[in-house]
Amino acid sequence: MLAKTLMVQGTTSDAGKSTLVAGLCRVLARRGVAVAPFKPQNMALNSAVSVDGGEIGRAQAVQAQACRLAPHTDMNPVLLKPNSDTGAQVIIHGRAVANMEAGFYHDYKRVAMGAVLESHQRLIRQYRAVIVEGAGSPAEINLRDRDIANMGFAEAVDCPVILIADIDRGGVFAHLVGTLALLSASEQARVAGFVINRFRGDIALLQPGLDWLEARTGKPVLGVLPYLHGLHLEAEDALPRDLVSKPGAGFRVQVPALPHISNHTDFDPLRLHPQIEFEYIGPGATPGPADLIVLPGSKSVRSDLAWLRDQGWDAHIRRHLRYGGKLIGICGGYQMLGQQLHDSLGIEGAPGSSEGLGLLELETRLQPHKQLRNVAGALVLDGVPVKGYEIHAGVTTGATLERPALQLEQGPDGAVSDDGQVLGTYLHGLFDSSDACDSLLRWAGLVDAETPDYDALREAGIDRLADTLEQHLDLAAIDRLLAF
Repeated sequence: MLAKTLMVQGTTSDAGKSTLVAGLCRVLARRGVAVAPFKPQNMALNSAVSVDGGEIGRAQAVQAQACRLAPHTDMNPVLLKPNSDTGAQVIIHGRAVANMEAGFYHDYKRVAMGAVLESHQRLIRQYRAVIVEGAGSPAEINLRDRDIANMGFAEAVDCPVILIADIDRGGVFAHLVGTLALLSASEQARVAGFVINRFRGDIALLQPGLDWLEARTGKPVLGVLPYLHGLHLEAEDALPRDLVSKPGAGFRVQVPALPHISNHTDFDPLRLHPQIEFEYIGPGATPGPADLIVLPGSKSVRSDLAWLRDQGWDAHIRRHLRYGGKLIGICGGYQMLGQQLHDSLGIEGAPGSSEGLGLLELETRLQPHKQLRNVAGALVLDGVPVKGYEIHAGVTTGATLERPALQLEQGPDGAVSDDGQVLGTYLHGLFDSSDACDSLLRWAGLVDAETPDYDALREAGIDRLADTLEQHLDLAAIDRLLAF
């Protein structure tokens, strides 16, 4: 028997679609239901390497974890990674196919929809339930034609839809009623109910509004979810609202908020670390003293390197190193540490070359095919085990590779400077392991580092979310939608 499909769409971006899908996946997995997540089209720079060696959105990897599954490319068949204001790298079934401007991709959606339906068919043959996440809002009039991310998909597979809205933004009833009003008659009919997210206060004071909403629309409110302070789920794309974490904690870590920052989930273990004052430094901000600076991944390394220089980070980094601070570069940040960065094929933008920061005797050439793999090994610093994943188009060569930062099962990775102050690596997830994070923090000067178990924190966040849904969501109605 084919699985039943249920879709969660939102009135806005960041309404809570990703979290509701993750929570529903864990609720069903707890019951022993074979459930899988699905997002037809995702636009994000946070990604993960799947078990079948492809690239998918990070949120779908989290949702797979909620299902107690390894992430697979069928869970996110179309991934768009923006590399400019009007263009993106298009990834189909885990593999980059082209860089496309928005207008060209609009025409390409017919092909993309074929990939979406192919993946969905495979999932419904393997699982009992498929919980689908929409993208943005279904009421974006300019995006309705050839839509594959929201109602276009729901109509194609004939599945019910839950509409979620964020009350913390204000105007929640206008969001829900207005979104519903902008849908076609058939789309309105498939909206099975509403969920209100991030509520804080006395539910009795909200009840008249809920009664009005149900009377006005004829749709039930399936749940009012409370604001979960301190909930941690890895972000789909956007940086956290609070750029500074644990102010005054003592050990200071800085990360420049690059315009095309990618896989910033690398830094969640540091942001949550009780001993660390962590700060993303945005444009125009003047960074103060730090113990450790980390240059993050980037979807457009040469462009972001130019931004760093425009913001004065090259001088800040030189001063930081002069006073004994430590510096780590991850993926694109690692490439920036070298002497030259070449993109002769225009993989990430206009073809050309850029001078690197010159801190490691290396140069990188971007190639058309990405390295995508999950890896494991050990830190050269002290042999502590480390694991993570690689997503990069660059091939790095040079003398400093003779002093690798990691010894992986696949071979050496990264490099360490002669003076031991600068470390570069292609490994994402560098800080996820408590032992590896402790080792790197001790190298950077935090001698008594005690890193919390990040894997346990991730699991606790998913379970807390599921507990909340079991208390505040009409799960009997969800069961009926899934025909359980």
